[in-house]
Amino acid sequence: MRTIARILRFAVPYWPWFLVAQVSVFLSAGLILVVPRLLRDAIDRAILGGNPRLLLAVALGVIGVAVLRGLFLFTQRYAMEWVAQKSIYDLRNALYRHLQHLSFSFYDQARTGQLMSRAMQDVETVRRLFSFGVHNLLRNFLQYAGIVVILLLTHWKLALLSMATVPLAVHAIGIFGRRIRPAFTEIQQELAELTNVLQENITGVRVVKAFAREDHEIEKFRATNWTLLEKNLVAQRLMAFYHPYMDFLAAVGTALILWYGGREVILGRMSLGTLVAFNAYLMLLLEPMRWIGMLVSLVSRAIASGQRVLEILDTRPEIEDAPDAIELKSVQGHVRLEDVWFSYPDEPDVPVLKGITIDAPPGRTIALLGATGSGKSTVIHLVPRFYDVTRGRVTVDGIDVRRVKLESLRSHIGIVLQETFLFSTTIRENIAYGRPRATDEEIVAAARAARIHDFIMSLPQGYDTVVGERGVGLSGGQKQRVAIARALLMDPRVLILDDSTSSVDTETEYLIQEALRALMKGRTTFVIAQRLSTVKNADEIVVLDQGEVVQRGRHEDLLAQPGIYREIFELQLKPQEVSEAEAEARAESEAARERGRQPVATGGRQAVRPVAGGAADRSEAPEGRDG
Repeated sequence: MRTIARILRFAVPYWPWFLVAQVSVFLSAGLILVVPRLLRDAIDRAILGGNPRLLLAVALGVIGVAVLRGLFLFTQRYAMEWVAQKSIYDLRNALYRHLQHLSFSFYDQARTGQLMSRAMQDVETVRRLFSFGVHNLLRNFLQYAGIVVILLLTHWKLALLSMATVPLAVHAIGIFGRRIRPAFTEIQQELAELTNVLQENITGVRVVKAFAREDHEIEKFRATNWTLLEKNLVAQRLMAFYHPYMDFLAAVGTALILWYGGREVILGRMSLGTLVAFNAYLMLLLEPMRWIGMLVSLVSRAIASGQRVLEILDTRPEIEDAPDAIELKSVQGHVRLEDVWFSYPDEPDVPVLKGITIDAPPGRTIALLGATGSGKSTVIHLVPRFYDVTRGRVTVDGIDVRRVKLESLRSHIGIVLQETFLFSTTIRENIAYGRPRATDEEIVAAARAARIHDFIMSLPQGYDTVVGERGVGLSGGQKQRVAIARALLMDPRVLILDDSTSSVDTETEYLIQEALRALMKGRTTFVIAQRLSTVKNADEIVVLDQGEVVQRGRHEDLLAQPGIYREIFELQLKPQEVSEAEAEARAESEAARERGRQPVATGGRQAVRPVAGGAADRSEAPEGRDG
């Protein structure tokens, strides 16, 4: 019940409506107890007593009770649904808000489908408890207690005999509850697993089709769906046995009343109307017991779902603002990593970084180079405090980032991650994501700097073109340039580029680098790249190997000494020199033609049309259509 109690706290702010619902429950439960009494009077005093006026009055009384009870039932249902909807609105918002504040480490292990299932299906199951379960539990309890009292006062011997099956019913309810709750827990877990399989398949559908694995994915979904079917059948088998068993107990109770009560009527110790009313009360008595089984099922589902929701709400973010955290009002951009050691939370004994020290004064460009898994991305993830260092410290302008408010810190850092993500909205909103109040002129300026403006203007709706989910419809290079524009629009003092030109051709990369070179002035920039042009122009190149700094210096200095850098240069970077020189020549030629372009009006916008030759920003074909 601890889970239910925690969930019900979300209803506390709406206690007036909850109180109205419970008063209506009390009144409707009381009114239903009046009907058998009216039946007794109709038989004994009106029908057998030959009193037609009383019969009419009783009939009108039954109608009046039905009208009043209907009014109270409406009030209780609407009031509880209002409480349920408002409470679940708050719960879902609290869950989503908490998910937004959880750290990177949580999402390193969490599965999207599981989180979606908890935020949608599990929360909806909890809503049914609010809207349907709470007031029905109270109503059935009141109805049961009231009927027991009335039966005992009417004829205590017959009452005890008719309730002889109650212990059997209580025993059945206990067994049902113990078995149904774990069954529903497994159902909710399997439903989440099915959601996860579906989400992964839809997200990765291009990979599935590229490798012709449709049949494999169909079979994987079928197997998970079959497991869900089996678990549902187990729960339904329990419910299918429970309800007929409760009906059988009701029949036994009726038989006992007919046998003993009928004899009492024949012997003149009980009126016929009392026997009929007694049987009606027994039916009303067994109704709550039937409901209890359904409510046990509902509560079991709600507990299973509530535990899954509370599991997320109880997960504390590993990265949080310190109690005395400060705001970074203005930033010069001096970033230092001082003897930094780092291990991921799930592998605390495996150091990913070992004693890293990097000094990046304002305006300096630091290039990080190394093989896959050397720790390059981990280094730049520590600067905006996506993770906390295990040992050592990271400072911005001499202030430990752990003493700075996260929002304040990250507002001064522009990031272009290796895996580009665009939202399913307009290109304008994607670029302005970090600065929603940016003007159109500022957005266009950022797009021009990222060499994506001409491509955007070639689209039917220009900056108002809606991109597909995760940027589907744009090539990898186009998505990265939109991401670069998004970072540049923030005008950050610290710029982080995580292999941000990996998906563009050499010529486009040269154009981007030309723009970034001017924009990097006065900014501290960390660059992870596998391109020669990036590392050649860096103020310092830091070479990492298995989490350690093995070399550092400028391009010319590192080439003059044996080591990993020279090996990487000979194998990977040197072949780029010729292609980059050709790209530079083509770019200069395009720049000359750019000066000869003429403006052309296109639907109220200003687009550009080259007089001759290709566009300076060659737009790649959308994903799936690269030729």
